[in-house]
Amino acid sequence: MAGPDPPGIAWDDGDEGVSAVNASDQGRQRRGPQVGPTPAGEPDFHPYHHPAAGWGAAKSVSKVLVREHALLDGPRAIMRMNHEGDGFDCPGCAWPDDTKGLHLDICENGIKHVTWEMTGKRVDRKFFAEHSVTELSGWSDFALEDQGRLTEPMVYDPESDHYVPITWHDAFELVGRTLRSLDDPNQASFYTSGRLGNEATFLYQLMVRELGTNNLPDCSNMCHEASGRALDASLGTGKGTVDLKDWESTDALFIMGVNAASNAPRMLTALAEAYHRGAQIVHINPLVEAAATRTIVPHDFLDMALFKTTRTSTFNIQPRIGGDMALLRGMAKAVLEQAKTDPKALDQEFIERHTAYFDAYRTVCEDTSWEEIERQSGVSRADILRAAQVYREADRSIISWCLGVSQHEHGVDTVREIVNLLLLRGNLGREGAGPSPVRGHSNVQGNRTCGIDHRPGTEFLDRLAEVCGIDPPRKHGLDTVNTIQAMHRGDVKVFVGMGGNFALAAPDTPYTYEALRSCELTVQVSTKLNRSHLVHGRQAVILPCLGRTEKDHQRGGIQATSVEDSMSMVHLSVGMKRPASKHLLSEPAIIAGMARAALPDSGTPWDWYVEDYDRIRDTMAQVLDGFEDCNRRVRLPLGFRIKQPARELVFRTPSGLAEFSAAPLPDVVPEPGTLALGTMRSHDQWNTTIYSDNDRYRGVKNLRTLVFMNKDDMRDRAIAEFDPVDIVSTAKDASERRLDGYLAIPYDIPRGCAAGYMPEMNVLCAIGDYSEQSDQPLMKHLKVTITRS
Repeated sequence: MAGPDPPGIAWDDGDEGVSAVNASDQGRQRRGPQVGPTPAGEPDFHPYHHPAAGWGAAKSVSKVLVREHALLDGPRAIMRMNHEGDGFDCPGCAWPDDTKGLHLDICENGIKHVTWEMTGKRVDRKFFAEHSVTELSGWSDFALEDQGRLTEPMVYDPESDHYVPITWHDAFELVGRTLRSLDDPNQASFYTSGRLGNEATFLYQLMVRELGTNNLPDCSNMCHEASGRALDASLGTGKGTVDLKDWESTDALFIMGVNAASNAPRMLTALAEAYHRGAQIVHINPLVEAAATRTIVPHDFLDMALFKTTRTSTFNIQPRIGGDMALLRGMAKAVLEQAKTDPKALDQEFIERHTAYFDAYRTVCEDTSWEEIERQSGVSRADILRAAQVYREADRSIISWCLGVSQHEHGVDTVREIVNLLLLRGNLGREGAGPSPVRGHSNVQGNRTCGIDHRPGTEFLDRLAEVCGIDPPRKHGLDTVNTIQAMHRGDVKVFVGMGGNFALAAPDTPYTYEALRSCELTVQVSTKLNRSHLVHGRQAVILPCLGRTEKDHQRGGIQATSVEDSMSMVHLSVGMKRPASKHLLSEPAIIAGMARAALPDSGTPWDWYVEDYDRIRDTMAQVLDGFEDCNRRVRLPLGFRIKQPARELVFRTPSGLAEFSAAPLPDVVPEPGTLALGTMRSHDQWNTTIYSDNDRYRGVKNLRTLVFMNKDDMRDRAIAEFDPVDIVSTAKDASERRLDGYLAIPYDIPRGCAAGYMPEMNVLCAIGDYSEQSDQPLMKHLKVTITRS
């Protein structure tokens, strides 16, 4: 098996608290993993008061280039990243490429991500011969990834507890033989992270559906599932309707639940430009993040030289965790009250022609008292009215949001409330207006577009059957949470992960570990060593793939892959660097190899597809709505935008109209003695990849095992700065999970709220704590108690 749990995970089998723990846990309380690097010094905290980006980002980038010995390749990559034609798409966030032909459309985190991938360090057969899985299981996750790039396929040898080399042919045969031996194709589940390009994505879902299952969990199940379901219910489309040109022309931007300086740093350019032209910018987040203050955009060389900062907000609002829906309801209530004396406060013509159920929504707003809105939002009526005034006075408004809105029990209702507010003033189907979700990972939206969906639509399956000559299953498959539960029960015996670090990204870390170890086979397609290679099934293979920065040589020449950004633009990405090893295969080639072995009688021309990715795109053009003529259009400057019917005021809803939602406000006020805790990334982190134990924009150095708390909440609990504390979460089933010895940091966060870093805090989110609306784990709304250790 896979060796012991990494440092920090322990099981408490004592009697204390057993009555509060789920019986299946037998009284065990779950503790979380250490994932960061070894601290470089003593923990330190000083509130950050500098602009986002600017010289701080430039200094950080310089350190990264030196540390990764990328003083030559790094600048070359910087000049090729996010460039149309022969450039490669940043493997980090999904922010759109600049529409004005910017020559340095880059950011600090993108450069970190690229240099982390381009490292000269290698994890080869010699490395695996020297280090057992048990030994590696004791390493921090920083240390694992810091060893460098994987170089050849490896298979786990249980007798020696080492990974040993295996040929590609034998690796594919092992995967294929195991899949063929299953009693039911639904005993396998196929996970996808956002890093997969569109062509590989399409082949992956084709293979899985030809096998006979829709078990296609993906990272969206943990991130923006609520956004897609809400937008589909309200507008008949699972995506936002705006593009970057809309951001460049809007009068008001409302930015909700996103730390843009770390999660989508290139948004800072759009915010600075909006401020310069006089747009109102309202940030809504429990924490006032660096991106919500001011910035120096690094490619504005004059501003850099003069240390000239630009504000990135005109107003900051700090709702309690989970209070966004009440805040939005209050803004809508204010607009409706204003309309009684000023009919222009509403776009009555738009409402009458293009929406349904307005009267029900107006009634629920009128019936919701201001007292309840203030109590649930944690925001004063005066601040809500001020935000509503900004919205009323703007001719065109965009509301943008990220995981701070979606990772809640009521995430779907909250996103629908965003749409409600937009519909009141006709902020849809015209330039500079509409809903704009911010996807956190490059091509995570493209994955869903190209078929990674455990609940596929009938029309898509019909076209797939007709064009590809297969009989795809019609029964819905398993999402991420249900896959983990099914592996834990033994119902899913094979897990295939295309990219990512599933073991660390998923909720309820020890439960997820047990689930993976219960599998007959786990397959990880990866670029670097990570925890998911060490927490594995009885059989395990590592299949190393090309990175996005690397040249993809196939029989038809060097190949380009396409990706979709968070605003539905599809463009090509072409690697620039020699592959890290001659033994690496592209993701399409790996998928084709598994498919040939698992489906020996398949009529799908897998090898023919891999020879030339244009052939894959030609098939995609016949199957995917919006990809018509994609081989020509994807080569246009900036690529092409997938059509959004709702942008044209065409709504594929049951009523044929944009539908108001009249959901009641949820009660999000913490019970006495408890706090609402949200997990988040640090600045020096990308998803589960951690570059250091620092968080520059929050003023933290050499520390990740921390919890940010309101100073009054700390005083009530006799907790001082840097005091060690114990954090205990209570799940829906009353079971408890805990983290001990975390350090408390006083922070500007609403009373009753706390925050800390994922993936360390994922252990606090029980596998059963997921939204009944979206099935997403409740990573941003955990019920906890915090006491001095």
